Amino acid sequence: MGTLERKAALVTSGGQGIGLAIAEELARRGCDVAVSYRSSRQSAEEFVGRVHKLGRKAIAIQADLTKEEDAVSLVRRAIAELGKLDILINNAGDLVGRRSLGEVDADFWQAVMDVNMFSMMAVTREAVPYLEQAGEASIVNLSSLAGRKGGHGGSLVYATAKGAALTWTRALSAELGSKGIRVNAVAPGLILGTSFHATHTTDDSARQTVAGIPLGRAGSPEDVARAVAFLASEYDGFITGATIDINGGVYCA
Repeated sequence: MGTLERKAALVTSGGQGIGLAIAEELARRGCDVAVSYRSSRQSAEEFVGRVHKLGRKAIAIQADLTKEEDAVSLVRRAIAELGKLDILINNAGDLVGRRSLGEVDADFWQAVMDVNMFSMMAVTREAVPYLEQAGEASIVNLSSLAGRKGGHGGSLVYATAKGAALTWTRALSAELGSKGIRVNAVAPGLILGTSFHATHTTDDSARQTVAGIPLGRAGSPEDVARAVAFLASEYDGFITGATIDINGGVYCA
């Protein structure tokens, strides 16, 4: 596997859950890492402390990535601390709430699209000039099994946004390939041990979902982190526009 030593990475929503696991994995493999967080200040700052003990650079930056000015500031502060940018992990996203079509209004639609897609667009747009300077760079976008299958009840808008993330990945890979920037995605299924599923998934729903997973278990944040680190590495330099499904065999593209 390609080395990630001395690479610089930015992980959005990297203060908890899957984002934190990704940030930890990248740091363990040798990256300097910047993470954004919205409310998980303590865990984000504790992560920074652990990275500093490894002798590497790290910074935690509070940002509401549904706001363009915060997205721009995030990238600029990350560059100021790390000195460069080789890897962007677009992890920010949320279901926001479960609503059927009849309950979806314009404000709810916009809120879900903003946290899942506008954040990705704004951070990526700001980061691309720095990634281009790296010569060989990688973007990994977090989609979801919902973007493949449509999701469980009430996740119509979220599933639509995560499906858009997959199309965004394919389109952006074509646009940025000539700049030496690879763009890929991961689509996790049921990943327990995260605030997302603690908020939006009941115990009964989780048990029913696990019962239908061929591998017989839910995923962990670390399962996602290893796949993201693989896509970020130099080893797979001919992979772009692809999506790795991380769901225990529920969906196979």
